[in-house]
Amino acid sequence: MLDIKWIRENPAAFDRALSRRGAPPAAEAILGLDEERRSHVQKVQSAQELRNSASKEIGKAKAAKDEATAAALMAEVGEIKEFLAHAEEKERELDTALSRLLATLPNIPLDDVPNGKDEHDNVEKSMSGQKRLYDFEPVEHFEIGVATKLMDFETAAKLSGSRFVVLKGGLARLERALGQFMLDLHTTEHGYTEVQPPLLVRDDALFGTGQLPKFAEDLFKAGEQHWLIPTAEVPLTNIVRESILDEKELPLRFTALTPCFRSEAGSAGRDTRGMLRQHQFNKVELVSITTPETSLGEHERMLSCAEAVLQALELHYRVVTLCTGDMGFGAQKTYDIEVWLPGQKAYREISSVSVCGDFQARRMNARYRPAGDAKGTRFVHTLNGSGTAVGRCLIAVMETFQNGDGSVTIPAALRPYMGGIDKISA
Repeated sequence: MLDIKWIRENPAAFDRALSRRGAPPAAEAILGLDEERRSHVQKVQSAQELRNSASKEIGKAKAAKDEATAAALMAEVGEIKEFLAHAEEKERELDTALSRLLATLPNIPLDDVPNGKDEHDNVEKSMSGQKRLYDFEPVEHFEIGVATKLMDFETAAKLSGSRFVVLKGGLARLERALGQFMLDLHTTEHGYTEVQPPLLVRDDALFGTGQLPKFAEDLFKAGEQHWLIPTAEVPLTNIVRESILDEKELPLRFTALTPCFRSEAGSAGRDTRGMLRQHQFNKVELVSITTPETSLGEHERMLSCAEAVLQALELHYRVVTLCTGDMGFGAQKTYDIEVWLPGQKAYREISSVSVCGDFQARRMNARYRPAGDAKGTRFVHTLNGSGTAVGRCLIAVMETFQNGDGSVTIPAALRPYMGGIDKISA
């Protein structure tokens, strides 16, 4: 949620920022509704003051046995009460209309975010490792999985339809090993607290992180009151909703390994083969809650934590800064980590690391009390990132460490989690 006070003071800058994100100007509509609301609130307050004053005068008139004056004042108070009965309802309607309008608007990009329309305008930040050389033509992950009979899309389709997979044997264990390795790395070396959150959340939690109301079609609803989480970012970030923290508690750093559920409503026809784009997948999520002064430094730190996963697995990747047209709804700035997939001969996103400023905090009413300030509060800043997408990391390991005989070598970092197994084959 954007700060209405900032929009009032910077309407032109606000519209320029929306333009950078490919959105139409909105300052005039917002400020017009805001002015109507503020004017109406002033009328309500004036009417309430007049009612209270008249009520006191009625008491005085009755004490003086001035029945005519008392009757006139009572009639005036009756008219005011009738006005207020309707006016207070209109005030609620104006509040709701303004809140709904603000809730549909994306976050404002930071000044150093590159301008652009889509992924083609993203800017490479760094690159790590080297592409592995093969003495055979590398194939895609699903070709390896099907050939070893450890990746079964046909059975998954019978069970659940398209965009699901059944993993078996060594691949199932490798997927589990990846998640456990990531959790151990982030909790023992990077200072994150492991959380096991609910997989079902209510509307308020999804509103808080920005998935609702705008992206309802990308979610799976479960009954009347709950949704399946699209990412553990939702429950982890909402841990601090409607809270006032002490500055000394910050930063808070949480991590979780959970299934994630997405309808992929906007991806019809994209990545239909294999595991790249599934309705259900596992992901290790990183969330940080910080002060405004430390959030940009925390963004760089979170990126390095996600990179450490790929470095330990000896995977080649690059980091790109997303342009304004490719950023997520709630982000001020986003880095994507794109891992090299030899079978696809392409870089594909495996982690997205974003700083959101106070955008989510305003939607959640999450605040902190600065040190030395007994009364004042400020909104926290929130960050989130994949640390990383487990299924996509499985794909990268399979394609990177494939062998000419169809087997897959296990990276050294994962062998303790695999009971010492160093290779997966049919």
